[in-house]
Amino acid sequence: MEARYAELRRAVEDTPAVDAHAHNLVDTASSLPFLRCFSEADGDALAFAPHSLSFKRSLKDIAALYGCEASLDKVEEFRKAQGLSSIASKCFQAANISAILVDDGLVFDKMLELEAHKEFVPTVGRVLRIEWLAETIINDDSFSGSSWTLDSFTETFVAKLKSVASKIVGLKSIAAYRSGLEIDPCVSKTDAEDGLRKELTGQRPLRITNKSLIDYLFTCSLDIAVQCHLPMQIHTGFGDKDLDLRKCNPLHLRAVLEDERFVKCQLVLLHASYPYSKEASYLASVYSQVYLDFGLAIPKLSVQGMVSSLKELLELAPINKVMFSSDGYAFPETYYLGSRRARDVVYRVLSAACEDGDLSIQEATDAVEDIFRRNASDLYKLNVANGSIHQKTMIADSRIASSCVEQDVLFVRIVWNDASGQHRCRVVPAGRFYEIARNKGVGLTFASMGMTSFCDGPADGTNLTGVGEIRLMPDMSTLLRLPWSTREEMVIADMQIRPGEAWEYCPRYALRKVTKVLLDEFNVTMKAGFENEFYLRRKLVSEGHERWVPYDNSSYCSTSSFDGASSILQEVYSSLKVANIVVEQLHAEAGKGQFEVALKYVLCTLAADNLIYAREIIKSVARKHGLIATFLPKPDLNDIGSGSHVHLSLWKNDQNVFMGSNEYSHYGMSNVGEQFLAGVYHHLPSILAFTAPHPNSYDRIQPNTWSGAYLCWGKENREAPLRTACPPGVPLDMVSNFEIKSFDGCANPHLGLAAIVAAGIDGLRKGLKLPEPIESNPADYATKLKRLPQDLLESVESLAADKTLHQLIGDKLITAIIAVRKAEIDHYSKNPGAFGDLIHRY
Repeated sequence: MEARYAELRRAVEDTPAVDAHAHNLVDTASSLPFLRCFSEADGDALAFAPHSLSFKRSLKDIAALYGCEASLDKVEEFRKAQGLSSIASKCFQAANISAILVDDGLVFDKMLELEAHKEFVPTVGRVLRIEWLAETIINDDSFSGSSWTLDSFTETFVAKLKSVASKIVGLKSIAAYRSGLEIDPCVSKTDAEDGLRKELTGQRPLRITNKSLIDYLFTCSLDIAVQCHLPMQIHTGFGDKDLDLRKCNPLHLRAVLEDERFVKCQLVLLHASYPYSKEASYLASVYSQVYLDFGLAIPKLSVQGMVSSLKELLELAPINKVMFSSDGYAFPETYYLGSRRARDVVYRVLSAACEDGDLSIQEATDAVEDIFRRNASDLYKLNVANGSIHQKTMIADSRIASSCVEQDVLFVRIVWNDASGQHRCRVVPAGRFYEIARNKGVGLTFASMGMTSFCDGPADGTNLTGVGEIRLMPDMSTLLRLPWSTREEMVIADMQIRPGEAWEYCPRYALRKVTKVLLDEFNVTMKAGFENEFYLRRKLVSEGHERWVPYDNSSYCSTSSFDGASSILQEVYSSLKVANIVVEQLHAEAGKGQFEVALKYVLCTLAADNLIYAREIIKSVARKHGLIATFLPKPDLNDIGSGSHVHLSLWKNDQNVFMGSNEYSHYGMSNVGEQFLAGVYHHLPSILAFTAPHPNSYDRIQPNTWSGAYLCWGKENREAPLRTACPPGVPLDMVSNFEIKSFDGCANPHLGLAAIVAAGIDGLRKGLKLPEPIESNPADYATKLKRLPQDLLESVESLAADKTLHQLIGDKLITAIIAVRKAEIDHYSKNPGAFGDLIHRY
């Protein structure tokens, strides 16, 4: 059966969802207990939540996403270590949500502003809760006078509603929580005035509960909804213990539904009206204005309960009236759980409908698009691009659901970065990719991680040959619709022996492995931000000979140089933005035709992926303009070199712990920061075999070129290979990060960062200390300071003797790295002219 419904399964998994009903996230410092993620219960009843089916299943779902043990303590440890930005990015990425509609009237401790949610999802709309608005007005100090009447209150309430009507996507009522759904649309003004007067005699802040006043507010709001063409969401069915479930049956709304004034107002019954799902389905089938939303029922019920509830909704209701929402609140995990389980339940219900003959497979596939995206987009009049999605710790706005793209996407590029730092890809036709390769991967020879920059065969000594095959497994969280070639997608792959089992030579696995050690042992994560330096060159043909010459001859930060390349850099910036890669600065560099694009720091695993995409985007956009962009460290021995400087910081519980404090500060660093940096300092000669991995790298690392030629460190010393930095906004006596200058465009970013993390772990384990900083040009201390390796052979020899990196990264992978480096050394020493071709490889 699974094979028969592969297309349906693919549509369910890949359709970017509009989350039509959710609430604000909270800061990690909020007093709201994480256990509330799993239950509507509160107080003493919350203690029983871990014994529910929903809790047990949801905890396993979250633990699987985080790659940690399925216990509440371990999940909470992971959350604290990663911080809100990281876990929210991970959850929203996995949830595949392209828009969220937020009811911000549910107030939590330390909840985020609406705008802050745009960090995690591209489209954020506001739903205005009418009871919250009324209570805000009443509780305002200016409303305390006894002279206020129902008319003056109504005037203020209506004026405020109209003033925000163009800034919201809908209204919402929680009348069910206050007085129930048996709303009288013809409530008299006398009764409403009496209700207002009674409310005003209460203690502040007031919580409106008077039925006559609630009914009056509801009716006034419907009037505005009709005038402004806004849908009204209505809480129906179950919730927390504040409501009387008997009064939450949507059948009580019949008087409102029959009122001719409101027949054009679209009403959305939330939460599948559980346990009144059949009743809700009936209402949607006989009243044109009634729509259904199944958030909260999914994922809070058992699997069978969720399936049963959705089946009941679809028994009578038109499919184009049924919508997904997560009812996410406070914790990013609630959004993920809502999406994950909704996709599973929708697949189960629709495939069963196909089996029963209710739907064809094509109709079921179309229903997926309706339920997850189209219905909400149409109802709430959203301008959401088909398929757009936001992914942070690595993520692509232009990801497109396969069900929507099979007609216009031809190829999917499955990308990996090898031991020599070259980008390579296998290209799979889109149909085959989504049918097979997406889940099964594609085959690749063992030899792939033994190749060099001059030969597409394994180097001697790598122990990798053409015998044996791995699987390139697409990491779908990295899927990107290519802005420069819109009929193609690109996805970064993991290298696995078989699906689910990592290959020990996989660079992404190597980085994940050491960052897990850093997290497990020290509860610390590392963030990274790369500065991409590159040369633009144009083709010059003279007397039949082709040469690639500098794009221009301007100087550092030249306005004319930037102006000349502005159209190219604008396209680069726009393409990076599509890939959700944040650019902090761009400028012309000191070399002829050299530029720099600096990227915002993110979690290091995401930063490495981002760097691969950034290089691909820059090179591809340049090629589109008839140029080449090269990241080669020293393409012209008579000009300035190009680096890929990386800024690094350490984080715990969403706080920068590299930076010092009033309690401890060593040249602006914390104790953890100093020890980590001391480890990097101690292992730097070995690290260079990863971060400066090519013989050409050492033509760049020279004194007096801001590339870091001597083994030292310094605060804001750009001649030191390790520079602690105090960017704007950081107190002058503190530093927030450190920069490694000796990182270049030939480096595999995952391997380079893995070596840095491994060295930092050693510093933390041993409590290593830094020497005194160098506060001037290190070349002035040439007789006292040790030179860093002056060629690749010295770095390789350091790495060969470095037991710590062998232990943390893995002997087999390091053996292969060393063999590749030695082959490069031998080849380019015998063929020095071969460097010229490398501008096309890096």
